Amino acid sequence: MARIRLSALSPAASGVVGFSLGAAAILLLPGNLANALGLLSAGLGLAGAAALSRRNAAREREQLLAAIGEVKVRLATNAIRVDSMAKRLDQMPMGEADAAPAKAMLHELTAEVGLLGDLLQQVATTLGEHDDQLSRIEGRLANPPPQPARIAALVPERVEPHAPEPLIATRHDPAEAAQRRAAEERAALISEALAKGQVEVHLQPIVSLPQRRTRGYEALVRLRLDEKTLLLPSEFLTTVEERGFGPTLDALVLTRALAIARHLGSKPGELFVSCNFSAATWGSSRALAALSRILEKYHDHIGNLVIEVPQRVFRVLEPASLGLLGAMSANGVRFALDHVADLRFDPVSLHDRGVRFVKVSAALLLAEARGGKLADIAAGDIAVQLARGSIQLVAEEVEDDPMVADMLDLGIAFGQGIVFSPPRPVRPEVFAEPQPAEAAQAPKPAAAVAPPASAEVVEHPAMAPPPAVKRVPFRDILRRATA
Repeated sequence: MARIRLSALSPAASGVVGFSLGAAAILLLPGNLANALGLLSAGLGLAGAAALSRRNAAREREQLLAAIGEVKVRLATNAIRVDSMAKRLDQMPMGEADAAPAKAMLHELTAEVGLLGDLLQQVATTLGEHDDQLSRIEGRLANPPPQPARIAALVPERVEPHAPEPLIATRHDPAEAAQRRAAEERAALISEALAKGQVEVHLQPIVSLPQRRTRGYEALVRLRLDEKTLLLPSEFLTTVEERGFGPTLDALVLTRALAIARHLGSKPGELFVSCNFSAATWGSSRALAALSRILEKYHDHIGNLVIEVPQRVFRVLEPASLGLLGAMSANGVRFALDHVADLRFDPVSLHDRGVRFVKVSAALLLAEARGGKLADIAAGDIAVQLARGSIQLVAEEVEDDPMVADMLDLGIAFGQGIVFSPPRPVRPEVFAEPQPAEAAQAPKPAAAVAPPASAEVVEHPAMAPPPAVKRVPFRDILRRATA
């Protein structure tokens, strides 16, 4: 009779053979021996089935990862095709108004492709972490840690009490512990204030030179802890980003900036307001997509809005984020390049991406004018080069009048700094909802004179009225002349 080696069979075959032997043993052999062989055969069958399921699961995971890789390759190919279509669209002889809808649609497609790529990357990472956890668990089950040997000890009937050992206290620096507690309490207060929406926006004007006429404002965020405590960004931004509240803060600031833009839109002079986003928002395409949806709701007011992007962030934006910025630009949003550290610009490329302002610190411009090597051209020609690409150069952090004179020598037409005005809080009525049409058309008193737009938005001092001229009768003048 031929002998069958179960180890030479596949897992499925060994399972079938095991169950068959178990059934035969139960039918042919007597009591205990039949039960033993039946249990052994059933165990072999279960082991084979488990091995088969593990092998199938591994094969399915490999197929899933291969499919994810193939989809990522296809997404990259489609992104390249969308980019080539955008370039072809730019080369077509079309007007700006006709090409704007197509450009917006292409930018949205690019953003969607980038978002899908991010999701696939997250799925692949999650599968890899899951496999690592399974391998660690299987390793622990295969090689269990050795159990310590238990030694029986004889306990005497009466144990003499021993003197307690002295406790050694761990010494901590009281100043360091107090500083740590104060930092935790401050972080809790910041988180609570942000959760309650206690965010204030202060505005600093951007003026034209040399007239010093207000052309726009920069929205600077403040956080109100209580009636007497107002935190600057340097005092709470680190805590906000560590706790993941950056996108929430940016949504609050953007909503307030859009309310200010709505107010400025009703004033003459084409005034604008600019706002900043946190580093966490620029690094997340999901956060940018959420902010773009807020912009879509306030589409009528985004013409008076400018979004500032740091230069180091702008140069390393991912394709998904670039697509979202392109869609915002096609819908009318303007951008400003901020925190500039390198004065080498490509005006054509910046203009194509929606950049209309470049903000450089006055100290950096003066250092370049005095012999720096941060630009390929002279500092006095940077403003001219950007103006050829329809981009305005703004000198920020202008501190005194001699620095203003230096900026005029460099041909810079816009300035911002403490010498013009410090940041001031926004009047509460600016954030109020607009009144109905009937109330807006109500007649105003003839004696009321509207102050300038700059005094309406923030609490800047209004211009003093001209002195009253005292009129003298003509007869009195004749009497004085003939006296």
